[in-house]
Amino acid sequence: MSKVNLKIDGSPVEVDSGMTILEAAKEVGIDVPKLCYHPDLTLHGACRVCVVENEDNGQLLASCVAPVADGMEISTRSMRARQARRRNVKLLLANHPNDCLGCDRNGSCELQDLVYSMGIGSHDVDELEGERRELPIDDVGPSLRRDPNKCILCGRCVRECEEVQGVSALQFSERGFNSIVTTAFDLPQSEINCANCGQCATVCPVGAITEKIEIKDVWEAIEDDDLHVVVQTAPSIQATIGEEFGMEPGSVVTGKLVSALRHLGFDGVYSTEFTADLTILEEGNEFLRRLKGDKNLPHITSCCPGWVKFAEHNYPELLSHLSTAKSPQQMFSTLAKTYYANQKGIDPAKIYTVAIMPCTAKKFEKERDEMRSSGYKDTDAVLTTRELARMIRELGLRFDLLEDQNYDELMGDVSGAGTIFGTTGGVTEAAIRTVKEELTGEELERLDLNFRDTNEATVEIGDRKINVAIANGLAKASELLDAVKNGEKDYDFIEIMACPHGCVGGGGQPLPVDENKKDARAKGLGSIDKTSSIRKSHKNPKIIKLYNEFLGEPLSGEAHHLLHTSYRERPKN
Repeated sequence: MSKVNLKIDGSPVEVDSGMTILEAAKEVGIDVPKLCYHPDLTLHGACRVCVVENEDNGQLLASCVAPVADGMEISTRSMRARQARRRNVKLLLANHPNDCLGCDRNGSCELQDLVYSMGIGSHDVDELEGERRELPIDDVGPSLRRDPNKCILCGRCVRECEEVQGVSALQFSERGFNSIVTTAFDLPQSEINCANCGQCATVCPVGAITEKIEIKDVWEAIEDDDLHVVVQTAPSIQATIGEEFGMEPGSVVTGKLVSALRHLGFDGVYSTEFTADLTILEEGNEFLRRLKGDKNLPHITSCCPGWVKFAEHNYPELLSHLSTAKSPQQMFSTLAKTYYANQKGIDPAKIYTVAIMPCTAKKFEKERDEMRSSGYKDTDAVLTTRELARMIRELGLRFDLLEDQNYDELMGDVSGAGTIFGTTGGVTEAAIRTVKEELTGEELERLDLNFRDTNEATVEIGDRKINVAIANGLAKASELLDAVKNGEKDYDFIEIMACPHGCVGGGGQPLPVDENKKDARAKGLGSIDKTSSIRKSHKNPKIIKLYNEFLGEPLSGEAHHLLHTSYRERPKN
């Protein structure tokens, strides 16, 4: 690529000709303010918060979309540029509900940060009197809350949903002052083709889209002496929650996480990795049965509820290919109100189950009608990583100084295979580890399926070659599945995760997030797997005990009743 030479704030800069002014400024350590810009999305140039001045002609340019040119002289600090930015931010505030103290994004709001850095006060906003929007809040569904009054029309959520997820559930509507981001026919998100993945919330710079908060319900359960409250933590949480307390992305904080949960008052503290191992035994044997009969191949994983709902809307013809195994979250909750209740001698009606998840779609999953095989609602509450961090802060705990503790014993053994469920490719690797060893007695070499987009591999198991593929991000999943439907690709096993990078990039993880953070989180989980004393799900002694004492064997009648589920076609609207 050719180079261009320009000056930014008086300093000579040589950069690639295809760069924008914003990118060129970053090359020399200048961080131009921005709102609608996001590095993972197409350029938009809507908010005009990133304007800079072209000193040659005095023109103000939106630096996130304006390309560099040879000989250009740019000022990011001129009075005109700074005044224009302040004016644009003040105009956003003039139609924004200034309820920062009660906002879920207080302290992690990009607009709030800009207001502070620019020295904009309430008196500046008072100067701009006029009509304010009063639009209804969409909080009908179990996963997401959408407040259009806080929307600054940056378009990030629209682009994320269309470009990365391929769902296009959100769109711009109306013009001028009446412009809004909404759904088709202004329906609640719970009634449309929305995967509940929460990726829209991860890119929203303000509090216009957030998860549905369940903290109050969980506190009430903990404080109810008549309830026995059991909590499970998803594999990825141990490598992500540290970010909420200033620790480096990917820091493994398993012991401190367990300690914090005990301080919060949970009666039983366990890892979902236990039932991730159980999922592998059920799903692995299901795959083996399909493989031997050449039936319903490719086998497609079902542990991601965002993907499952997307399939129900968009690929109903493939539902018979999905594993019937429940997700690890739902398996754990079912066992908590059956096996655990029996072992502890507790009335299952008195057990309240809480799941700490990286994923907003898990809130939707717990509300599915099928998730009551324990005889009760299996999962009572789901908290995102962010929600748990708020509870920890509420108690004033110094997370980084907490003593390391271990999970409780009854369902406490986990394997490295269960841990890597938190990254894309992890479910495939964990399943094939078990399948290959069960069939041949041989160990599986690492597949290294990567964390991004799509990938594939061929594994020799005995005299058969097994073709596997992974996809993360629903747009990439659609490309892969369409290739299968069109006969362009032939696979035996497909893993799909709705969120880019899998659970480490989930819609409920710490904000802000970028590709480097997701990579670091995935490597943190990989480090746990590499040092685990048990690396295969079928070697977990407490899983073996569970089958011997309670379930019988994988795919038994009891296992099928408690650990498997069904799916249904949903309208494609």
